[in-house]
Amino acid sequence: MMPDMTWTAPQVERPDFGTVGDERTLLEAFLDYHRQTLLRKCSGLTAEQLKMASTPPSNLTLLGLIRHMTDVEHGWFTNRTPEASLPFRYWSPEGDSDFDGVADADAEADLATYLDECQAARDAAAKLSLEHTFVSPRSKKEFNLRWVYIHMIEEYARHNGHADLIREAIDGATGE
Repeated sequence: MMPDMTWTAPQVERPDFGTVGDERTLLEAFLDYHRQTLLRKCSGLTAEQLKMASTPPSNLTLLGLIRHMTDVEHGWFTNRTPEASLPFRYWSPEGDSDFDGVADADAEADLATYLDECQAARDAAAKLSLEHTFVSPRSKKEFNLRWVYIHMIEEYARHNGHADLIREAIDGATGE
């Protein structure tokens, strides 16, 4: 009998962070906490479980959330340095391609892409001050990096709530 070679999302430990610090340190810590929370919601699940839709007819899946947040990290951080102009990995103007097409996706590769994009986002943000501004090509509004950190914390908090419900529907797991 062959050993079971089914891939599962790795276990994730969220580091504890302090409650006192300068603004940037706390913003980065809260954002990393939420990144790790999304990964914890995926921990131990198989690729097929990560692709399970929350409630039909919704196409919301944990893997879709990973793909979505990959592009969100990319759009708000990685693509905001002056030299960056990289295409999104999943998003397209024609629809929610980060959530669509998940059935045929490579969950292990998509998770690795997410981790790479989070590191690229950290690296890109480290080069900029919180006062650094840019104009969004979509909204034409001006934003600063401080706003981006706050927005990303909010974005993760919202989607981690979705992830809680999806995970509970998959295997009954609850909690942070």
